[in-house]
Amino acid sequence: MGYKIAVVGATGNVGREMLNILDERGFPADEVVPLASRRSQGTEVAFGDRTLKVQALDNFDFSGIDICLMSAGGEISKQWSPRIGQQGCVVIDNSSAWRYDADVPLVVPEVNADAVKGFTRKYIIANPNCSTAQLVVALKPLHDKARIRRIVVATYQSVSGAGKEGMDELFQQSRAVFVSDPVEAKKFTKRIAFNVIPHIDVFMEDGSTKEEWKVMAETKKILDPKIKVSCTAVRVPVFIGHSEAVNIEFEEPITADEARAILREAPGCLVVDKPENGGYITPHEAAGEDATYISRIREDITLENGLSMWIVADNLRKGAALNAVQIAELLVNRGLLGAKRAA
Repeated sequence: MGYKIAVVGATGNVGREMLNILDERGFPADEVVPLASRRSQGTEVAFGDRTLKVQALDNFDFSGIDICLMSAGGEISKQWSPRIGQQGCVVIDNSSAWRYDADVPLVVPEVNADAVKGFTRKYIIANPNCSTAQLVVALKPLHDKARIRRIVVATYQSVSGAGKEGMDELFQQSRAVFVSDPVEAKKFTKRIAFNVIPHIDVFMEDGSTKEEWKVMAETKKILDPKIKVSCTAVRVPVFIGHSEAVNIEFEEPITADEARAILREAPGCLVVDKPENGGYITPHEAAGEDATYISRIREDITLENGLSMWIVADNLRKGAALNAVQIAELLVNRGLLGAKRAA
């Protein structure tokens, strides 16, 4: 018997990707219901070779739904996720609304799968920030080997992390540059075409941005609260794919060769690392792929136990939609929805 799945925010970049991935991975769903705001009601979205009509969220009954994949933003999630959970439907939320709630598990299946069982407190499971998801997938096997003490990471985040408006702005500005039209910045604080912006989300009192704080707080919650994290988050003129330059200080010795061998065997990781022209992965190559790619693994001679590396993943997939579907698969494979079915 298959499951009934709802996708909230089905007309957005991540929502559409969730539908694609549910189909690609053959998720055992008898019914998939796309939901969005009332103004999107009747819009058609693709689900494999089928076309589904979007229904309105505000009058939908979730009592017969097993899992809700929520990708409609933090405010919508704060309003709707508790209501949906109270109807016995497990919400897997892609926003930041519930990530820091002690009663809501924050899950990356390759890293902390056992945490998923905590969903019964609120029937909500949080998906991490896109930059955090790929980071912890690469760090977990190394942490298990040599215990990470400190991480310094600089992110190079694509405009799709800011939604369709961000992608449209990069396209429009790039075209304007080539035809000598005025370049307008609306979504981003400065021009993004042929530029980089060291500013994602709002500034906080300590001078860091909320995006940088998210990477720190989520890495601690998912991986280990003792790890020290410093992050600089940068928006770059790339449509899809986040990249990260990561420097790691370990408690125990670990060589670059040992790290490569460990990561080659780690779930969700794919090592492409040759010290030659093109012997590394770029976001262009990672777009549309499920893996977290690791390149440029090398020892840091300024630290007693230090490594540096380059991490790349498709932010719409592993950073959002894929991770959410993997959590749903985890619930099914561990039989955690069985109690509701029996009732």
